[in-house]
Amino acid sequence: MRHLAIIGSGPAGYYTAEAAQKLWGDDVRIDIFDRLPVPYGLIRTGVAPDHQSIKAVSARYEKTALSDNVRFVGNISIGQDVTVEELQSLYDAVIFATGAPNDRPLDIPGEELSNVFGSAAFVGWYNGHPNFASLDPDLSGRNAVIIGMGNVALDVARILSKTDEEFKGSDIVAHALDLLRDSKLEKITILGRRGPHQIAMTPKELGELGKLENACPRVSPSDLPEEGEDALLEPGQRKSVVHLRSFAAIPEGSRADYGKEVAFQFFGVPERIIGNGKVEGLEISETALRDGKLVSTGKVETIPCDLLVSCIGYRTSPIPGVPFDERAGRFANDEGRILPGLYCVGWARRGPTGTIGTNKPDGFAIIDKIAEDYEAGVLGGTRKEGRPGFDKLTEARNLDVITFRDWKKIEEAEEKAARDGAPREKFVHVDEMIRARG
Repeated sequence: MRHLAIIGSGPAGYYTAEAAQKLWGDDVRIDIFDRLPVPYGLIRTGVAPDHQSIKAVSARYEKTALSDNVRFVGNISIGQDVTVEELQSLYDAVIFATGAPNDRPLDIPGEELSNVFGSAAFVGWYNGHPNFASLDPDLSGRNAVIIGMGNVALDVARILSKTDEEFKGSDIVAHALDLLRDSKLEKITILGRRGPHQIAMTPKELGELGKLENACPRVSPSDLPEEGEDALLEPGQRKSVVHLRSFAAIPEGSRADYGKEVAFQFFGVPERIIGNGKVEGLEISETALRDGKLVSTGKVETIPCDLLVSCIGYRTSPIPGVPFDERAGRFANDEGRILPGLYCVGWARRGPTGTIGTNKPDGFAIIDKIAEDYEAGVLGGTRKEGRPGFDKLTEARNLDVITFRDWKKIEEAEEKAARDGAPREKFVHVDEMIRARG
């Protein structure tokens, strides 16, 4: 019998468990650990609450989770409740699927001012992550700036721009909805250091910005390259630029019909956040592309900013005893191998790149590596206790493990508490989740 421990219950974790099942069938036992009492990681607290069709992928993970040889082990913090070394003594392979839950810092003066947030924190706030439920951003100002030109920046801009009616059907948490309902924001600027041809936004998400009830997107026509240059882009990126061109073509007079504006500001590098205790402005250096290289023009401007959200990337959380690549912000690994018996997958392996679906081939690839290590005798030489051994350890330490059956009770309670039209009202505190399991 093979015994695998997977740390992290998001997409990478469940795709890896699915791959192990398909390869070894009943000859494998898989425990999926999470420090929260609830599963699904990024699907629950990272995917935008108004993207319920994306969140529906959790049904696939539930099918895996309900298998006899897969177990969810929630409310267990690896490195605190249980050490990595202890897991290695119990399981043939320990696989980190912890994602990249920490914000990459801006590293500019003023980052410590209030109402300056990283996207992990801000997205976690409106998605009900227990770590960020008490964030309490101030939305009473007129100007928000979002730094970054990827889909996360689009998510934040869209959430800040939507009307109360547009949140119907979403699972945005009540504390965020209440604040957004009273928001006084009028202009939301999305700032990127390069130009329209270098954005990382996908067409579907960008197109949503043009369908908002009370917010109008703005792109300066002077920022757009000659239209013929679009032919050099990949098809998906070309479609995204078509959206930007349509935003630039919106007549100026029709903008007065909207209460908010979402403005794309290209060719600007943030240099300094200005404010007295709280953010008041952002100093930007103008850039240009010359021969494909980004250069400074020497021009500097300050734009008003009452709320700043940085969406420039994420980092994995280091774990004691596990080699970590500080520069890349992920575990040090060779195609998923960290040390003998120790592996990583998903963002913990490659950094925050790709989509949710990218984790599926990644999970199958790491199981192939583990199979090779079994074949080579790196794994399986010593009989491990696996799940029964871990159960002895939890009993000895009086650890309160949340099972998948417990999670289903939590889920049921969230669904019952939902406001009209919403699929659920998430518990945002760990103790509330634990009480809901009964």
